Amino acid sequence: METQSLLVVLVVMVVLLAAAVAWLVVTVRSGEEVRHRAMLADLHDGLAASADRIASRQSEEGDRLRRAVSEELERNRNQLQLFEKGLAERVDSRLSEIGGKVNERLEVGFKRTNETFLSVMTRLQVIDEAQKKIDALATNVVSLQNLLGSKSSRGALGERQLEDIIRNYLPETAFELQYTFRTASVRADCVLKLPEPMGLLAIDSKFPLENYERMISDGPDRVGPALFKADVRRHVDAIASRYIIPGETADGALMFLPAESVFAEIHAHHRDLVEYAQQRRVWIVSPTTLMAVVNTARAVIRDVETRKQIHIIKDELAKLGREFGRFDERMKRLADHIRQANEDVKDVAVTSRKISDKFAAIERAELPGAPEPLIPAAGEPPQLTVVAKTE
Repeated sequence: METQSLLVVLVVMVVLLAAAVAWLVVTVRSGEEVRHRAMLADLHDGLAASADRIASRQSEEGDRLRRAVSEELERNRNQLQLFEKGLAERVDSRLSEIGGKVNERLEVGFKRTNETFLSVMTRLQVIDEAQKKIDALATNVVSLQNLLGSKSSRGALGERQLEDIIRNYLPETAFELQYTFRTASVRADCVLKLPEPMGLLAIDSKFPLENYERMISDGPDRVGPALFKADVRRHVDAIASRYIIPGETADGALMFLPAESVFAEIHAHHRDLVEYAQQRRVWIVSPTTLMAVVNTARAVIRDVETRKQIHIIKDELAKLGREFGRFDERMKRLADHIRQANEDVKDVAVTSRKISDKFAAIERAELPGAPEPLIPAAGEPPQLTVVAKTE
């Protein structure tokens, strides 16, 4: 503010000096040069003095302004230092907080990563064990494939499967394995001993699978369905000619297919083979349908055995009827005895009541045949009275 006033004063002085110069020019022209020069000298001296004062005042104002600016700068520097200190503290606190959260999240992340790693290791171990089992299964499958590569091996497997099914559903007396017929030197894998008129029902388990496997394969050895159907027809003819013996066996036989897939293939895509087998009285069965046939045979055998035991059941029922008749007679006699005993109990109760009454009368000194007692006079002792009592 002081600086602005000094500047105003300087401007005023300059204006006055300009006015004086103008006036000097005018006075010179008018002939008062000497007086004007004196006035100019005085004016110059006054201006110099004013300039000195203004310079001194400006110096003082500059010093004061420098001091004020220095103080303001010092104050701003202190405030800035305080602000920087507070800011540093807040930044350190925030960084510490962020560091704690980061460490916590890293710890949680490491924990989850460790758990995931352990889970992955466990799953890898399970997968490794499963891979070992798959390898062992593949080895077993290869062994099974090698086992089923020959007819004799497949036949043995089919016979074993047939034996397990038969033994699980039928008693030992209802079947026979590797049965040899009397009228022909032919041996069947199994026969069911059914009641008449069925008789012996032969089951064959030796089915050719070579052309079936070649038919369903995708390799260069693949063949058409004709060869497979020809094998089935030949096998049906062999069973019909060998195991259907008039007078000894039933008028049909069973062709057991150990594989459900072969059974499904025949019934789904080759119905002519099923019809041809039925014409030759050969019924094609799989493990599932054989169970149904065996269950039916078991029901028939059980029904026949039950009919054989009907006369024994009738005899036992007759014996039971006779025993029940004797039981009824004895129950009636027991009821009569109970009724007679009840009447005797009633009679005994009557007699017991009479005896009790007599004892009571005796206790009261009442005897039969005695006259009625007289009323005793005052002061006399009571007299004994005998009372007659009729029954």
